[in-house]
Amino acid sequence: MSSEDFTYADVGATRDEGFCPPGFRPMNVRTRLGEGEEVFRRASEAVLTWEMHRAVGVGVDASADRAAPGVDVTVTLAGMIKAPCRVIWTVEEPRRAGWAYGTLPGHPEIGEESFVVDRTGDGTVWLTVNAFSRAAKWYARAGGPATRGFQHAYARRCGTVLRSLATPGGAGT
Repeated sequence: MSSEDFTYADVGATRDEGFCPPGFRPMNVRTRLGEGEEVFRRASEAVLTWEMHRAVGVGVDASADRAAPGVDVTVTLAGMIKAPCRVIWTVEEPRRAGWAYGTLPGHPEIGEESFVVDRTGDGTVWLTVNAFSRAAKWYARAGGPATRGFQHAYARRCGTVLRSLATPGGAGT
């Protein structure tokens, strides 16, 4: 995968949750999903197959049914704003699963975002949305703090929706 296609230099940097390149805004939103192997399994599958994103209410047009490095994904917001991205990395381990995508030309933002489900030592399952970004399009710049507020609200909504999809008796059953 060529880093030339991406709109920023630090491709893959969301692997390090604490890193934010100069000139970008960091975001880290962590949501408790529940407990146990079944919650972890369901949440992981919903993240890796775009189910979480679709359940949030955004359009997802992906070149594969499952996240994998090199998969192109266009997220459509409100049926109008198209956000082209490419999956950079994935992780599928016994206690951790997820992926990150980076922005491609035409995206309203420049940067990277990861969605990772992890199961801690006590069995608690979490979704962490980690990102760094800055405005690319005029309307993202004009939105200023409202744009950043939308990004945080979206990340929190991902957690709420994924909790519903992953917990017994939730929408994912």
